[in-house]
Amino acid sequence: MRSTRSRRAALRAGASLATALPLLAGALTLGAPAAQAAPHPGRDTLRGTRPAWATARADRGAAADNSSVSLRVYLAGRDADGLAAYARAVSDPSSASYGRYLSAARARARFGATPAQVSAVKSWLEGAGLRITGTTRRYVTVTGEVAAAERAFGTELHNYRKDGHTYRAPTTTASAPATLNGAVLTVTGLDTAPHRATHDDQLPPPGAVFRNSGPFSSYYGSNIASTLPDAYGKKIPYAVKGYTGRQLRAAYGAGRYTGKGVRVAITDAYASPTIVADAAAYAGLHGDAPYAAGQLRQVLPKNYTHTDDCQASGWYGEETLDVEAVHAVAPDARITYVGASSCQDDDLLDALGTIVDGHLADIVSNSWGDIEAHQTPDLAAAYDQVFQLGAVEGIGFYFSSGDNGDEVANTGTKQVDTPANSAWVTAVGGTSLAVGRNDTYLWETGWGTLKATLADDGGSWTGFPGAFTSGAGGGTSRTVAEPFYQRGVVPHALATANSAAGNRVVPDIAAIADPNTGFLVGQTQSFPDGSQRYSEYRIGGTSLAAPVIAAVQSLAQQARGGRPLGFANPAIYARYGTKAYHDVTDTPLGAGTGLAVARVDYANTYDASEGLVTSVRTLGRDSSLTAVRGYDDVTGVGSPARGYVESYVR
Repeated sequence: MRSTRSRRAALRAGASLATALPLLAGALTLGAPAAQAAPHPGRDTLRGTRPAWATARADRGAAADNSSVSLRVYLAGRDADGLAAYARAVSDPSSASYGRYLSAARARARFGATPAQVSAVKSWLEGAGLRITGTTRRYVTVTGEVAAAERAFGTELHNYRKDGHTYRAPTTTASAPATLNGAVLTVTGLDTAPHRATHDDQLPPPGAVFRNSGPFSSYYGSNIASTLPDAYGKKIPYAVKGYTGRQLRAAYGAGRYTGKGVRVAITDAYASPTIVADAAAYAGLHGDAPYAAGQLRQVLPKNYTHTDDCQASGWYGEETLDVEAVHAVAPDARITYVGASSCQDDDLLDALGTIVDGHLADIVSNSWGDIEAHQTPDLAAAYDQVFQLGAVEGIGFYFSSGDNGDEVANTGTKQVDTPANSAWVTAVGGTSLAVGRNDTYLWETGWGTLKATLADDGGSWTGFPGAFTSGAGGGTSRTVAEPFYQRGVVPHALATANSAAGNRVVPDIAAIADPNTGFLVGQTQSFPDGSQRYSEYRIGGTSLAAPVIAAVQSLAQQARGGRPLGFANPAIYARYGTKAYHDVTDTPLGAGTGLAVARVDYANTYDASEGLVTSVRTLGRDSSLTAVRGYDDVTGVGSPARGYVESYVR
């Protein structure tokens, strides 16, 4: 292992070499933002590439020079500032450029990296001793040794302790030669801490069967638990068996619209091997329109990776939920499932990029994410670039806001989820939904669940109302500035919770998410006897809310004559306070009126052989987050009402 002193000497030599690399780079004229203060003359800082956890206290010394590295060098394109400005202009209803979207080819021609930029970046990397392994429209991949990476990016790589593990990371912010004229957006892979997302459903992996026990309600309040103890001074209903598309379409004002002519994409990791058969079976059993030829298709990678780390089979239920929910609410929309090769951020970015590069859809549902503390600025920049490119093409991205409320119970720290925190996506929060007789919308609360179990004597609830189990993610970002469309709508106290200047608040809009008032899905599962067969269960989470909102948006796009909605947040906030939304609160029946449902579950998750567990689930108690009149950090502007889809009719 080389000493720190000699390592630094090598870096100085490497920096001089890199700065002198191809003169053609110096001749490029780019519109990338001006660099931050450089670590030394002749280099541009790549902001966010040194993670916050790489502290002196955690430093365990220099990484071995011959250790291998695998990096992605993301390209800034020819006009990064112009991309952001155009993305805003075409998304803002008050702009003269609203709706003037570019084709994928024109977007690449106007904002993508030029051949000269790509050539210059590759020459720089190769000159530092790294080997090019791939080139796409958005990045260059390289491999090599630590010493070569240090020469290329002007920093040392050390080992650091984090969460009981040792990871490699830069000691200072990485940089690139100024002669590249800002052609490099960022680099990922210099730090080796896991960067992976999780899916936000409320089920264990479907490798083991999950089923709900009864009794059930067929609609909210249809079956009262008369033999169980009172909750909040009254008898409560059993949880619904699971709402179907007919009930959700009625609740969110679908009317005559079906999503006809609209393309919706869904991204998750991996792919369910039984999705086509399961989706067809579910539609046939619940009165949804049968899938037309080519209406459901999959775009999948050649190979899958990290299958153990990511618990690959656990993503099958996520895809099943997303596909069946979109089709149930928008039965004529065309659905394209784009599977990532793993749950790693770089691979999920590839799935999103595939949609943008080929403009595979106008609306993209994404039911995955991670806590904001795990997001790094380099990855945030890469995600935002894809979202902005999508916006200029008229593509809108919808992300679930998370299933752990303010995240305190999960992480010990109040925070939001990512990528839902991006200012360039629509963050979808969650509600508990009551649909009554004849598919009548009754009310919604913010989704937040307290759980207490039935006492042994059957006469009371133990510890009522119980402990927090789950709830819609929301709150104020610590890293993302307040976007223009939230100003004047989001309360000042929320926007400035983490910064006097104001930050992004999540979510933007909401829909059904509570598993206790959830959606019925059907999926092939593995039973204890070794068989695999189709089975149905109730499910929830903001993994449900995101595809439901994506489906509602497809109805709105149809109502708009098929013209894409694009990045929808400016239009969503422009409708704030109108009949387009249900203004969701935690007390829809009045202050002091508690709401709850009773649940009976199999102790072993699939049959009664090991007993039943009876519990009461309180609605509308989401950690420190509250759904109140007006905008709130559980449901955003509210959920779509009957007037929402109609408001897009021109």
